[in-house]
Amino acid sequence: MEVLTVAQLKGLEKHKYSSTGSSLVEPVMQVFWRWLIELFPMWIAPNMITIIGLIVNIVCSFLLMWYCPTATETAPSWVYFINCIGLFIYQALDAIDGKQARRTGSSTPLGELFDHGCDSVSCVFVALATSISMQLGYHPWVMFTMSVSSYFTFYFGHWCSYVTGVLQFGLIDVTEIQLFTMLVFLFSGTFGPAVWSTQIPVLGYPLHVVPFIFVVIGCLVTYVRFTRKIMNGGCGQNGSTIADTSVISPFFNIAVVVAFCLMIATQSKHMLFHNHPVLYLLFFGFVSAKVTNRLVVAHMTRSELHLLDTSLLGPAALFLNQYFGFYVNEYFLLWICFIHSTFDIVQYMVQTYNQIADHLNVYIFSLAPREGAKKKNN
Repeated sequence: MEVLTVAQLKGLEKHKYSSTGSSLVEPVMQVFWRWLIELFPMWIAPNMITIIGLIVNIVCSFLLMWYCPTATETAPSWVYFINCIGLFIYQALDAIDGKQARRTGSSTPLGELFDHGCDSVSCVFVALATSISMQLGYHPWVMFTMSVSSYFTFYFGHWCSYVTGVLQFGLIDVTEIQLFTMLVFLFSGTFGPAVWSTQIPVLGYPLHVVPFIFVVIGCLVTYVRFTRKIMNGGCGQNGSTIADTSVISPFFNIAVVVAFCLMIATQSKHMLFHNHPVLYLLFFGFVSAKVTNRLVVAHMTRSELHLLDTSLLGPAALFLNQYFGFYVNEYFLLWICFIHSTFDIVQYMVQTYNQIADHLNVYIFSLAPREGAKKKNN
């Protein structure tokens, strides 16, 4: 099944990666990343580096979810340390995949899309793992805010890129957030996750308020920065997006997801979110990741981002089940919706990547030339 139209594939051929800005810590980390990339052989495909990093991140996060399904349990100390190491590995591999593409002369729009797609999924797992490591299941709305704000911020960044044609980085960005998250894992592994419930002297607030405030302030500053960029107009005709569409239109795609997430959580008589926060936020994380992937594809193919999508079937099912009086057990339905969202995003990514690989006549995980490319060169 083909996901992209002929017009979108032609738009993809015009795409060129463009970014601006640098965070505070990134220049320092670049020294390590430039050294690290030299250790990798030239035959390793950049996308292979990307997917290995994602797999490491997912496996480490699932360990926490296994031991702490409601984000109130205490996992063995080594699980938190493993998550710290796993996130460090993911960060490093995510930073050098582009370098590998340039040193092997294999940079393509497919590599950029694959990288952003994996990042959108990783964002979900990192946000949840961070909340679990602080036992925020005891404070579900703090957990809700930290996770959903992460999904929305990642989407917001690509919305801004869709408007301006340039991926914007700030002084406090992904690198700093990941390093801070590693410290959270180290802290939980060393002192136990219950330490985040310790009252701060004089102030009287639990310790988890510190990272929570850090996240909230960071998100608000980022939102203001992105909003200014968007409202200043885009790179398209008459200040429109790169696809010549309204600069505001992408807001509704993520707003629908956040609205469903909030309404279902607050209206559930069976406390679906409060009793199963990890599964609930993982489900909506996958829905958000699918929406973000579609936005990235719309940007790179210079095409319109439509509102309706199969990713909304799960949220709509949960909402309608509540609206009509809970004809189906909510927890059972949540599992069905989660399974659907998992297959939905995996199917979309696999089909999209394969279609683009066929169009560009390259392999996704290999640098070997395809038969068609050989004949074309001859």
